[in-house]
Amino acid sequence: MQKKINSALISVYHKDGLDAIVKCLNDYGVKMYSTGGTFEYIKSLDIPAIQIEDLTGYPSILDGRVKTLHPKVFGGILSIRDNKEHVVETNKYDIPAIDLVIVDLYPFEKTIENETEEETIIEKIDIGGISLIRAAAKNYKDVLVVSHRGQYHNLHSLLEENKCHTDLDTRKLFARQSFGVSAAYDTAIFNWFDKNNFSEFKVSHSCNRPLRYGENPHQKAFFFGDFEKIFDQIHGKEISYNNILDIDAAINLISEFDETTIAILKHNNACGIASRNSLVTAWQDALAADPVSAFGGIIISNKIIDQITAEEINKIFFEIIIAPDYTEDTLELLKQKKNRIILVQKESILLKNTYRTVLNGVLVQDRDAKIELASDLKFVTNQQPDNNQINDLLFANRIVKNTKSNAIVLVKDSQLLASGTGQTSRVDALKQAIEKAKNFGFDLNGAVLASDAFFPFSDSIEIAYKHGIKAVIQPGGSIRDNETIDFCNENHIAMVFTGIRHFKH
Repeated sequence: MQKKINSALISVYHKDGLDAIVKCLNDYGVKMYSTGGTFEYIKSLDIPAIQIEDLTGYPSILDGRVKTLHPKVFGGILSIRDNKEHVVETNKYDIPAIDLVIVDLYPFEKTIENETEEETIIEKIDIGGISLIRAAAKNYKDVLVVSHRGQYHNLHSLLEENKCHTDLDTRKLFARQSFGVSAAYDTAIFNWFDKNNFSEFKVSHSCNRPLRYGENPHQKAFFFGDFEKIFDQIHGKEISYNNILDIDAAINLISEFDETTIAILKHNNACGIASRNSLVTAWQDALAADPVSAFGGIIISNKIIDQITAEEINKIFFEIIIAPDYTEDTLELLKQKKNRIILVQKESILLKNTYRTVLNGVLVQDRDAKIELASDLKFVTNQQPDNNQINDLLFANRIVKNTKSNAIVLVKDSQLLASGTGQTSRVDALKQAIEKAKNFGFDLNGAVLASDAFFPFSDSIEIAYKHGIKAVIQPGGSIRDNETIDFCNENHIAMVFTGIRHFKH
């Protein structure tokens, strides 16, 4: 059933785009009530409006903290139009019906991003606005509620197309969206008060991105977050659930490197990565680690993709490429494949915490943000690693940190030679890495090894020694560390402990 909008209450923080709405309402004879700065804005458009103080009979008090919290306002919103008792009461107390409520809340989340002064932050907790939204949303059968400036355009189109009439389905849709706005707003406030103590688990993401499907075609999936804040997608097909998992893994990995680096990932693990003075050489050496797995993978660079590098990259099939930017000629080349996803990474936003649903709840932990430096290393063997080996050990450690456990990584000259990923034993992970490296023609003599966790026995080190590995980085902490250290000393292997485990499950 269509309902005519005869009156509106407008109280907004952001006024961009409001002028078209106000003019439309005025054209259809809608009586408008407004507050403070919004009233002055409407007045500046030479459109008549009634100050909320003239409706309530009370001025705005307590530095503007109390403006709309009054029975004449909330009675007009919450009254059920076809309830005879409500009609009698609203007539008795001279409460006018309000058919449309437009509110845009104080920007609390933006405030806490840029402000540390508690008093300023507290004043950006909207009370009247959130109350108006909830009241209007509750009474959606009679009232249309607009709760965010992002809805202004849709509202204006709706008003124009339907001549200021609304139907029940539309009002219910806007009500649902409004409770979403309210929930997100309250979540942000609670989390600010909670100071990351996680006394309760509350997370809210308003940006809903439907995906083609989940991990498998029979699974429904969505992404909640602001993808466009991090990336510009300038070419390619719609991004999938598995694409997002790979993109996240790629961003986490590349953030570990400052030098010119390219990585290739498959199923969230690096199958190739190298740091070089030139980008094209970094690509060639990254690809050499596993050109088979690179097929259909995801490529990420921390430098602008140039023409020479793009020509080499374009020789293989890949799904996604991510870089800070691309030269113009490069884009023309890479866009030749219509489904190829090309992303420009605008910024790196890595959350402080990670979440995983388990059983009937959620696991929460700090993100593994630790990056070991040379100064963090504990030299535990007689043989000391030289500077080149230290660089390779740290390089390998960054990779193994971002590899599924149990994980072993083999590196030489800032190039991934091979990795063993997701194995049930550390020995199996090492054997997998050695076999892969040899299959692709690498000489492991002089290579270094990184392990995401300690070696419970010396067996892995013994295997590594037989294949020419000369230096090892691991957390340490096994009750049999001395056995491993003794073997290294007997065979002139350098080993360092970090004291930090990097399990990734």
